[in-house]
Amino acid sequence: MKKFAQSRREFAKQMSLAAGGLLLTSKAGIAAEIPMRLGDLAAAPDDTTTADYTLHIKASPVEIAHNRIVSAVTYNGQFPGPLLRFKEGRQATVDVFNDTDTPEQVHWHGQRVPADVDGAGEEGTPFIPAHGKRRIVFTPRPAGFRFYHTHNRAGADLSVGQYSGQGGPVYIEPKQEPGRYDREVFLVLKEFEPTLSKGGDMAQDFLYPATRVKPLEEQGESAMKASLAKGVPHGYEVGYESFTINGRKLGHGEPVRVKQGERVLFHVLNGSATEIRSLALPGHTFQVVALDGNPVPNPARVPVLWLGTAERISAIVEMNHPGVWILGDLADDDRRHGMGIVVEYAGQKGRGEWVAPPAFKWNYMRFAKAGATAAAPDETFDMTFVKDNAAEEGFNRWTINGTAFPMTGEPVPASFHLKEGKRYRIRMRNASDDIHPIHLHRHSFELTRILETPTTGVLKDVVMLGGYQSAEIDFVADNPGLTLFHCHQQLHMDFGFMTLFDYV
Repeated sequence: MKKFAQSRREFAKQMSLAAGGLLLTSKAGIAAEIPMRLGDLAAAPDDTTTADYTLHIKASPVEIAHNRIVSAVTYNGQFPGPLLRFKEGRQATVDVFNDTDTPEQVHWHGQRVPADVDGAGEEGTPFIPAHGKRRIVFTPRPAGFRFYHTHNRAGADLSVGQYSGQGGPVYIEPKQEPGRYDREVFLVLKEFEPTLSKGGDMAQDFLYPATRVKPLEEQGESAMKASLAKGVPHGYEVGYESFTINGRKLGHGEPVRVKQGERVLFHVLNGSATEIRSLALPGHTFQVVALDGNPVPNPARVPVLWLGTAERISAIVEMNHPGVWILGDLADDDRRHGMGIVVEYAGQKGRGEWVAPPAFKWNYMRFAKAGATAAAPDETFDMTFVKDNAAEEGFNRWTINGTAFPMTGEPVPASFHLKEGKRYRIRMRNASDDIHPIHLHRHSFELTRILETPTTGVLKDVVMLGGYQSAEIDFVADNPGLTLFHCHQQLHMDFGFMTLFDYV
């Protein structure tokens, strides 16, 4: 990527004047279509320097379609929040103003930052007080596609937490960028108007391998049958009325306009609170070059992208199939309710066309390093995830090794202890039928085993663990401080599915 001709601060001031549109960039810089309404970038009176970015957390109307407006808590009155671009290793300053009545957190998802900056109250990050401000200073790293979002608990309140509009993309520019593409397009997938319902199975036939671990299945199914036999209904789940890409329903936003022969780098973020999302573009394939912002050892072409909550995929698409197409979710109902965006070739007009792709299984190992073996860990932690059906006022309670994380707001002691510089393996066993997008704060981890198959080379910060399946991930303890581990599904983390590591 070419260097900016202006400083980030000059660039941000210019972009704050840009109107809505797609989050689009080119190798020469950021195009004017980016909705970068960053608000007032002037420093507060007691500040001696101007921040690189300013964020205002506030309730705002979001027009997701013509005459279809939803109310949401947002960053700078827009969804998604403004694209924040940083330089790897160059200190950045962000001023956050909380214009709401509730203390807030801004979590810098996927970055190696100190615990007091990370944006998680469980780690001891100071809250941004209601109607107050906090200046956040950190050194952005590692390079790649990251994410910022609230880390507040929502519980049964579907208007706050990640159900709200508090989410936006971060791109940390590497010190050297090969730039084998013509332009970038940032896409944030998000549902609005959530509602509670009872029960419902989460489809997971898209994952490969599909094998279930028999003892885990027996444990989970036995517990559920016993619960239902006592007359306990299935626990609450969350559904949605509206689906959007970049805050607009299919057909109501500006299309992604392309030219034949272009190589477009799509950065896709699943900004959902609870949903797994898919994405396909008829007549095209995606060459996946990075997962969660980290380059993959084996860039591979796939017809469909699958993303758990908070996962990111960077993939190059060669524009070689002219027409007007729908880039959208495989689920017909979700796509018809908005989860799609039109891709329009130059000189082509008409309505977007959808053609279902061939059957395809999502397999992380497709992008792994062939024939390699992961380094041996210094220590292994075993974790078993269990669902207690409807055990907490109708909501499912989630436990790790038999313990649900207490949601009292009081400090909680760490359950797992690390020594700096050591390599640790987490052996995860899922005794539920739900897919869990597992997230580790302030560190990246390496996938080292899925079921019985060893793998190496794929670095992530979120991974989908299938129902009644097992997997292993390794990480190096290289960022001291309290470190949160949790399922990124808001409904799961709010009801116990979290634990803490500390350094000793």
